[in-house]
Amino acid sequence: MGRSHGVGSMPSGCGSGLWPKEDKFCHKCKKMHNGGSGLSPPIHANRHDPSIPRQDGPGGLRGAGLARPSVAARSGTTDNDLTSATMLQEERLLRLRSLLAQYKRLRVERIARDLGVSRETVRRDVLQLEAQGELRRVHGGVVLGGPEPEPPVSERARTHEKEKRAIARAALKLLQPGHTVFLDAGTTTTVLAQELASLSGLVVITNGLGVALQLGAADDPRSPRNRVVLLGGRVDAAVQATFGDETVNEIHRFRADLALLSPVGVSRQSGATSFEHHEAAIARAMAGQAQHVAILADHSKIGNSSRVSYLKTAGIDTLVTDAGARALPALAALQRAGVRVVWA
Repeated sequence: MGRSHGVGSMPSGCGSGLWPKEDKFCHKCKKMHNGGSGLSPPIHANRHDPSIPRQDGPGGLRGAGLARPSVAARSGTTDNDLTSATMLQEERLLRLRSLLAQYKRLRVERIARDLGVSRETVRRDVLQLEAQGELRRVHGGVVLGGPEPEPPVSERARTHEKEKRAIARAALKLLQPGHTVFLDAGTTTTVLAQELASLSGLVVITNGLGVALQLGAADDPRSPRNRVVLLGGRVDAAVQATFGDETVNEIHRFRADLALLSPVGVSRQSGATSFEHHEAAIARAMAGQAQHVAILADHSKIGNSSRVSYLKTAGIDTLVTDAGARALPALAALQRAGVRVVWA
């Protein structure tokens, strides 16, 4: 008699002996035998029993009840371990947001101490929140998210003076007698207004008080070389400009040959941007009413973005900038997007 499988009755078609008490594979008949009473027929090892749910086995094969191990199991951790780690990070991010809301600016050492984690963990958390726009990295730490507000006009006027003067002179090449030109308010456009005194036959439409005063002071009121139109509206003394719905409505009364605009930042991703919504509304309206749009921006503005985008990169025809921007990857990206560059 062949090898016994255990106590039970002999299965049909198998000469191995007794029926097994438990499910076992028979090496003699190459079949799987059900244990128990012997009432069920043998099961082929390579044939699926419809009563058993099919699941994907390892390697994507369809096995009889063989499930692919989970990521946690393959990595030697449990699903509870992964859940705990995720929850810990969520708690850290919540605490970090709370600290930033309270103090506005934090050093890395302070974050690591308060959260009880390593500097490397702080770095990962900071990168995640920065990607979500919730904070900005600065030297030695982080500050609450969002672009910094512009410095006062008096301070901005003293920044990059040489570059602004060179940009203003280069922008004159875009102008011809008879042109109608939009100029928005800004320190660069105010410098440009000084340089426009050498030209004549222009109609200059602006919301900048400084721009209008510079053009007016350089001209003889009895015989002006250029016509200056100061747009009405509410007055922002800090920016030295008019703004509001009335100003925007006035802009739509004109069609200009050229809009010369000075943004807070310009990049391929965001286009031309401004910090204040009402300033962006003026620049957006001017760009929409001009046949050609030129952006005046020194190298410190290239690749930067502020809070409000008022002109997509596709709407920028020309960028006038200084030589300090030549090696900037952000400038190359703008050129690849079709923006023509005029060098100061």
